[in-house]
Amino acid sequence: MTQAASDEVLYEVSERVATITLNAAQRMNTISRTMLDALTAALVRADEDREVRCVILTGAGRAFCAGLDVTAMAQGRDTGILSGGAVRPTLDLRNTPPTVLHAMDKPVICAVNGGAAGYGMDLALGCDIRIMAEPAKLAAAFCKRGVLPESGSTWLLPRMIGWSKAAQLIFTGRTLTAQECVEWGLASEVVAADALAARARELALEIAANAPLAVQASKRMMRMGWNETFQDHVHHVYLQLLPLAQSEDTKEGMRAFAERREPRFEGR
Repeated sequence: MTQAASDEVLYEVSERVATITLNAAQRMNTISRTMLDALTAALVRADEDREVRCVILTGAGRAFCAGLDVTAMAQGRDTGILSGGAVRPTLDLRNTPPTVLHAMDKPVICAVNGGAAGYGMDLALGCDIRIMAEPAKLAAAFCKRGVLPESGSTWLLPRMIGWSKAAQLIFTGRTLTAQECVEWGLASEVVAADALAARARELALEIAANAPLAVQASKRMMRMGWNETFQDHVHHVYLQLLPLAQSEDTKEGMRAFAERREPRFEGR
């Protein structure tokens, strides 16, 4: 069932997969304050909904997200993010879509349907898996606009592709094609534009069929592992494993394996 989180963000749940769509195709899904708030709320909603096991984030029209509403900023109109060339003091950067994406336990697939520039690139990078349509691109245009990546990519990119590649991408403001994103390790695969939605959903359903407690615990451990020593990480994995081993899903997984059938996980 499709529900409008706002006119600019659509929210749909079907077969335990939530699909969140940026819905301002007429302006290439550039981020307004309304969209910012609605997207944050939609991501939190998906993460808190026990029925949702995987999330797909995508855009309507020919772009995924062309970044912030630079036209509005140039004309002095308030986007709610930047105003008059400065970050608004009332904006809590800890409660925006990129930071919510980083904190989410539910896996998020970004179906990059078109250009993802600036803030839009940061949104895509904040997801766990990126599948790109053939015409899609990632554009790190920040330094070309006189700003820096403000929403996560200065932290994400060195960890994802190494310091040298991250520096090259950010300092030059280069645009990468979908195939280059795969070659650089920024995307999992490239598909034809008309196959993108189906492929993203196929992958989301494959993930949703697994034990949700185990998937979410795995994501938490991957996230924690970025900032831990190996010994600390092994300890934290063990602490996650203890309660997980007592869950009904673990027992069901073991029974299903022994009985040579598909498991039926309930998330408890």
